Amino acid sequence: GKGDQQKEEIRSVSFPTQRQEILRWNGWGYKDSRFELNKDGKVVFLGDRYAISNVVLPHMREWMEAELGVDMTKLSPSQPALPAIPPPITNEAFVKDIVGHHGGISIDAEDRVFRSHGHTCQEIFTLRHGKPGRVPDLVVFPLCHDHVEAIVKAAAKHNVVLIPFGGGTTVTGAVLCPETETRMIVSLDTSKMNRILWIDHVNMMARLEAGIVGIRLEEKLAEYGVCTGHEPDSQEFSTVGGWVATRASGMKKNIYGNMEDLLISVRIVTPSGTVEKSCQVPRISSGPDINEFILGSEGTLGVITEVTMKVRKIPEVTAYGSVVFPIFSDGVAAMREIAEARCAPASIRLMDNEQFQFAHALKPAATSAIAGVIDKLKTFYVTKIKGFDPERLAVATLLFEGRAEDVEAQQERVYAIAKKHGGLLGGEDNGKRGYMLTFVIAYIRDLGFEYKYLGESFETSVPWSLLENLCRNVKDRIRREAKNLGIRHKPLASCRVTQTYDTGACVYFYFGFLYEGLADPLGAFHHIEVTARDEVIANGGSVSHHHGVGKVRRRWVQETLSAPGVEMLRAVKE
Repeated sequence: GKGDQQKEEIRSVSFPTQRQEILRWNGWGYKDSRFELNKDGKVVFLGDRYAISNVVLPHMREWMEAELGVDMTKLSPSQPALPAIPPPITNEAFVKDIVGHHGGISIDAEDRVFRSHGHTCQEIFTLRHGKPGRVPDLVVFPLCHDHVEAIVKAAAKHNVVLIPFGGGTTVTGAVLCPETETRMIVSLDTSKMNRILWIDHVNMMARLEAGIVGIRLEEKLAEYGVCTGHEPDSQEFSTVGGWVATRASGMKKNIYGNMEDLLISVRIVTPSGTVEKSCQVPRISSGPDINEFILGSEGTLGVITEVTMKVRKIPEVTAYGSVVFPIFSDGVAAMREIAEARCAPASIRLMDNEQFQFAHALKPAATSAIAGVIDKLKTFYVTKIKGFDPERLAVATLLFEGRAEDVEAQQERVYAIAKKHGGLLGGEDNGKRGYMLTFVIAYIRDLGFEYKYLGESFETSVPWSLLENLCRNVKDRIRREAKNLGIRHKPLASCRVTQTYDTGACVYFYFGFLYEGLADPLGAFHHIEVTARDEVIANGGSVSHHHGVGKVRRRWVQETLSAPGVEMLRAVKE
């Protein structure tokens, strides 16, 4: 029984087969959306897709030149087009066997290259200035689960390599092709598997195909009065299958949960056949949980085709807020107490001072003279009357969702705890702006590329007792390694606390540096990235909170899981 289901299949809007028609081939996001200098030399964000679009950011250039050391009169443009790539390796028997079991195939060079990479700094830098390595030989577009079964069966029969490809937002090198692979490599693109198969309003669950993109999923579910509430930073481009494969987490996990909390069942096609639980129940005790094997498997076990997820009614009220703390440790203490009191809003994120300065640089021009005066008065109150040091303060942004009376009660509790730790209310506008900026931050890295600046983010999870030391030591390590490498300008090293738990939190780090004058920019970048992760591990952090392992972090897997643990994973795959 599926309860009160919507019987019709709901088709979502997918990306075109040639994604490069609307998405950038050498950077993040949409082709029509980007930061650039206008005719007055001010930074503006082009396009019309975001709240920040076509708004002048009067402080951003000054901040980039002063804090990042870039010279915005000297461009380092990307190569205008991809260099030629080798012709594909073809396994004719495989191609013949999948006839009638897909919605299209492509050997177009641009299609193949687009699915040969994710969005690590190294991958995008190589697209801009170098030549792609090994790329898939063929892209195949299945339309349904049965198509995937036929494709996987043919691949196993003919010794063909399959790499599942969803939104392509991976930042772990997960879809990079092995350079020495001589077999045919096929990218299995799930984008045409984008249906909501049913919605059950009694049991509050929905059956989804794996290729549906997050933001399109929420738009379609909203037409039926429900949502999943899963909102990762990559929501515009990442897919349901990718969320399961990476054991993902969203910005609103405090209410809706992480992917392991949202997942009811998953269907995956392996070389040995299709794996799925026989029932869709809230909990089961039947030995080790199959869902847990599949969550975080990152495409190593098979191709995820269908997922059943929990849904909730669309919240009555959405409210934003912000709190300014004298120093970062005050904000951490407040977040820990809020987590302990079990009153955390849908999202609460704490920026350190470096991130606050960065966010301030992204503030648009005042819309009126009065608004400008009000901003100055607020700054005067915080820094002069209350005595907060602009070079030390930290800011939390908050998002509340739920019934009106519940949100009101939650705000009262959260703000009381914040005030107890020295926090000042910063207003709804700052909270909303901070939350929405999440979706354009990735575009900023592309602006840095234009001026010889490399940047990246990475995340970890850490117990509360170790959090502040980890944040301080990792940032110090980044600065120290940059200096040892001869990097001339002080690197960016900042962090924010993004998700909270009873026992700890997720911390995001952002780092970057000016590579002008370096003989091997990517070598320097790799060294800093590896030593920063070493520092994370040494300070009690995890290898990843939600991005996953891929190829970038595999060196730390055995240390994390133990040698027998790794052998268990190998045994499952074999």
